[in-house]
Amino acid sequence: MQNGSALFLGLVLSAALLPVAAASPPDYLPPWNPPLTGGKAFSAPEIDVVSDLYGEATDPQLTVFFAGNQYMVVPDLLQAFRLAHPEYTRIFVETLPPGVLIDQVAQGALIMGNLRLTLKPDIYTEGSKRLAELQVQRHWFAATEDYTRNHLAIMVYAGNPLHITGLADLGRPEVRVSMPNPAWEGVAKNIEALYRKAGGDALDRQIMDTKVKAGSTYLTTIHHRETPLRVMRRESDAGPVWYSEAYYQQAILNHPVAVVEIPAADNVDVAYAAGLMKDAPHPQAAAAFMQFLLTPAAQAVYRRYGFEPLEP
Repeated sequence: MQNGSALFLGLVLSAALLPVAAASPPDYLPPWNPPLTGGKAFSAPEIDVVSDLYGEATDPQLTVFFAGNQYMVVPDLLQAFRLAHPEYTRIFVETLPPGVLIDQVAQGALIMGNLRLTLKPDIYTEGSKRLAELQVQRHWFAATEDYTRNHLAIMVYAGNPLHITGLADLGRPEVRVSMPNPAWEGVAKNIEALYRKAGGDALDRQIMDTKVKAGSTYLTTIHHRETPLRVMRRESDAGPVWYSEAYYQQAILNHPVAVVEIPAADNVDVAYAAGLMKDAPHPQAAAAFMQFLLTPAAQAVYRRYGFEPLEP
């Protein structure tokens, strides 16, 4: 009996001496929108998940290609649209980077892994200036309409541990920057223009050349997903983003990020525009959606997520 007690005591002491496993830190993997219902839900984080394709891909009544930075408004916006137009129930939306969407339209299909989509958009949205350029270059649109505005900000980790106060700080060697790739993210041109305004060509070269080669500037593939995740995982210290993206992560999702504002005099204010495709498969639904974007209901959704009204 004594031997049994000694053995039990030894096991207890051994267990007490084992290292206690630290609680896993929360992971903030997208998608961040509420999940859809009405079928079998399945995803495997970081292995098999689709964040920027929404809704009914089978025989949709309306297909909208949104610039990716508007992903957060999609569920509420579609709900409001269906209330105004209950005749349209099957809606499909993409929120990929603009450069990807442009190539998808031009090449007639999107391939993601083993998936091939050949849906044509009824509506394509983009920055107003870029949309006008596309119209001159490709003559895609039967009509265009500006519907909201946005400006740039810097997303940092909660508490701003590196005390970043402005764009010039992103040139510091120790600051790891998450930056959209100019090859397919139109916002990169706007950000680089602000770098040059804040520190001349030298600052732009430091961030976009020297630090890229050193590995302290990371060029994203899908900026509106990667930059928030990299900042929250402490893989990047700062990322220039549209203000609404930082606002959404901080104020709506309560994720551990903070917003460093860029003064209006040093910032860029961009209008977003929608284009009704000349070859829209569903022209009536497209026209209804174009009109809807300017209604108080749609504008309220955009305000809720940090976007600005067309008229200040």
